[in-house]
Parts: sequence; C-alpha cells; structure tokens
Amino acid sequence: MDGKQTDCSKRILRKKLDLLLRTGQILMESSADTSRVKRNMERTAAYLGLPKENLHINVDYYMLQVNISDEAHSFSKMQRCDKHVINLLAIQEVSKLSWRAIQEDYSIEKYEEELEKIAHGRHYYTEWVIAIGAGLACGGFCIQFGCDWTAFFYASIAAILGNRLRMFLNHSGSNLYANFAIAAFVSTILAWLSSFLSSPSVQMTLPEFIRPYLHSETPWHPLLACALYIVPGVPLINAVNDLLDNHINTGLVRATNTLLIVVSMAFGIMLAIKCGCFDGFVKTLPTVPHHSFSVYAIAAAISAVGFATIYNIPYRLMPWIAVGGVICVCTRNFVYLTPESGNVGLGLGLVVGSLCGSALISLINIKAVHIFHTPHQCITIPAVIPIVPGVLMYRALYGFMELQGVVGEVTSAMSFAINGSLVLFCIALGVAIPNIFARKWIAPHRRAKLERMIDERRQRGKFVDLHNYNID
Repeated sequence: MDGKQTDCSKRILRKKLDLLLRTGQILMESSADTSRVKRNMERTAAYLGLPKENLHINVDYYMLQVNISDEAHSFSKMQRCDKHVINLLAIQEVSKLSWRAIQEDYSIEKYEEELEKIAHGRHYYTEWVIAIGAGLACGGFCIQFGCDWTAFFYASIAAILGNRLRMFLNHSGSNLYANFAIAAFVSTILAWLSSFLSSPSVQMTLPEFIRPYLHSETPWHPLLACALYIVPGVPLINAVNDLLDNHINTGLVRATNTLLIVVSMAFGIMLAIKCGCFDGFVKTLPTVPHHSFSVYAIAAAISAVGFATIYNIPYRLMPWIAVGGVICVCTRNFVYLTPESGNVGLGLGLVVGSLCGSALISLINIKAVHIFHTPHQCITIPAVIPIVPGVLMYRALYGFMELQGVVGEVTSAMSFAINGSLVLFCIALGVAIPNIFARKWIAPHRRAKLERMIDERRQRGKFVDLHNYNID
C-alpha cells in the first residue's frame, strides 16, 4: 500500500473512531447507564468494521476513550461529555440506528447524518408543556402523600412556576445548582402562600360560592411535593445501576452529582422555611397515604406521564407509561400499607413495597420492549419515578442542616436518610435485576444475530485490517 493510500485509510479510520465516540457521547449525555453505552458502542464498532479483538473502549462520566491496536499499530481518540441532560428518546433512537446501520449497510456519511439528526433533534414538548407536566407530576406525588385534590392543584401550580423559572435561569447561563436552589425556594414560598387560602380569616373574605373550591383540608401537603420535580430520579437510578454493574467510578460521579442536586433543593426549601418561619410540616406532617387505590392509580398515571414529558418520551409510549406507573405505585402500596390506613395491604413496609413495585413493572417491560420497540430503560424509569423517596431524602438533609443539639435530632435525620437510601437502592435493584437475568436469555439470541451480521460484513470487506497500514 503506497503512502497516499495509507493516508486515506488513516483518515477513514480516524473518522470511524470519531463516529464511535460521537455515538457514545450522545448516549452518555442523554443519561444512558454505562452498560448501555458500552453495548451500543460495541454494536456501532461492529457496523464500522472495527474488530472487537483489537478494540478497547473506556467509558467515564466526563470522558470517553477508544483505542484500536495490534502488535504494530495503535490509534486512539478521546471525547469529552459535558452537557448531561435526560433524553430517553435519543437513547432509543441511537439504539435503533446501531442495528439499522448494520442491517441496511449504511455508508459512513449516511450514519453520520442520521446520528447528527438524533443529536440535534427537537424536543417533543415545548418548555411550557414540560413545566406543566412536571408540575402535575408533583401534584401526583402530593396525592400519594395524602392530600386532597385542591392541594393537588396548589402543589402543581407552585411546581410549574418554580420549574419554569429554573428553565429560564438555565438558559441565562447561571450555575445549575444555584438554579435548583432558587427554583426550590420559589416553589416552596408559593406553596406556603397557597396555604393561606384555606385559613378561616382568608376564607371569610372570599365570595361564598368560591370558598369550597379554594379550601383544602390538607393545606401543608403541597410544601412536601412542590419541589420534587428537582429530585434527580434518573441519575440516582443510573448511579445504583452503575455500581451494581461494577462501573464504580462512573457510579460514584453520578451519585455525587445527584447528591449536590438534592442538597441544593434542600437548601432552597430550608431558606424558604426560614423566610416564612414555618417548619412544623418538615418532620411531623404524616405522608402515609390513606386514599383508595383508584385515587392512587390516577395520581400515579399523572406523575409517570408528567415525568415522561421531562425525559422526552414519544407520544406513542405515554399510555403504556401511565399504565406502568399505576402498576408500580399500586403494587408498592399494596405491599407497603396496613389495614390501619384504611386500605387492603400486606403491611411489609415501604422498602419491600418499593422493591416489589419496581421489580414487577421491570419484569413486565422485558416483554413490552418487543411490542413497543424501545429500550427497557425508556419505559421502565418513568414508571418507577413516582415511588422515588424525594421527601425522605430532603427531610434527612434538612434534619442534618438544622442540628441544634436536641436529643433525638441525629436519630431522626439518620432514620430518614437510611430509609430513603434503602428505598432508592431497592427501586434501582428492582429495575436492574430482572433485566440482568433477562439478558442471560435474550443476550445469546442478540449476540448470535449480531455475529451473523458481522460475518456478512467481514466477507464484504467492511472490516478494518491493521496489517494494511505502514508503520511510521
């Protein structure tokens, strides 16, 4: 091979490595878990003709690295991952593209064009729709804590306005963690102000016909739920998944990042409480639900669909995500609740209930992915988000921030922290373990299918042969 041909081959190889890194970057920045990023990158490498035995891939939260080498050659590339958002649609489309490129024998140019369409694709929903969806999701949380429907709307309105402010601040370029704190502060203040509408003094000044519509029997519950749109459910679940899959570094980075988000939220809520001089609800307001299961189902569907708008889930998946939220929440509550709450339940506790609810919908979705042709993560995570223990997490942080040496303060804060951590771990475990077991049945079929496609491409001369490169 002459020098001109060698230079051309090297340019093509570098282009392929760039596309491989770009694929991984889109996935990582869209909040795919590390195992999914690696699987999709390996499948993309097979399409690009990069032999697996010569390929080395390293996936970290902020940096991707690929190397292709043999005994005489070595080519390496690196790619930063900075703009981390939650875009489950992008994860779905990249997964489909990696299979389609092999099946339809895409050219490199065609693959790059399709990949950039995914990277720069529009969000399914406008910012106001996302804000309203997130607000209604917080209202659904509030119902699960035992509030009435009037308080549901108060919590939703406070969350909508706070979240819309956070979006505006994000566009202005200010610090993300400060934006979370400000949004939590504003939402909490608005929820606090809404509580006055139920006070006797304000009710007496209102026209008689409107009083029943503005009065709530649970005026303090919106303060528990109005800022839960900030709780980073997807990163938290991904962090636990990464740790369980032995991707320790990435899991720890995700966990630290989400801890900072929750601390920011707790700080904003605490500042609002100090400004309004109201704090009784934080530790003493009961959150054990006492509604009927039909009310839980409605609230769960609203919360699941509301969070799905944030995660950019396609319209066609929304009905199933609503059903998934109902299955998850009602299963959790059936296992968790006791007859004393006025419902039928096994009384096994919140931790066991959360594990059962998340595991059941995860098992069901193992089959559902073949019906909806979407990754497991895209239809399972929005369904389990309504049971993420956001209140327990920020109650724990608030308790630690407010330590004053009173007997029992540390015990109370630790109780919230331990219970919240156990619930979160069990949710992630419920999502991950059925999928891990299913891979043992599904993976051999997919691997055999991929190997057939790779053999066909190898026979057509589509694979890189490093022996064709001259040694510089």
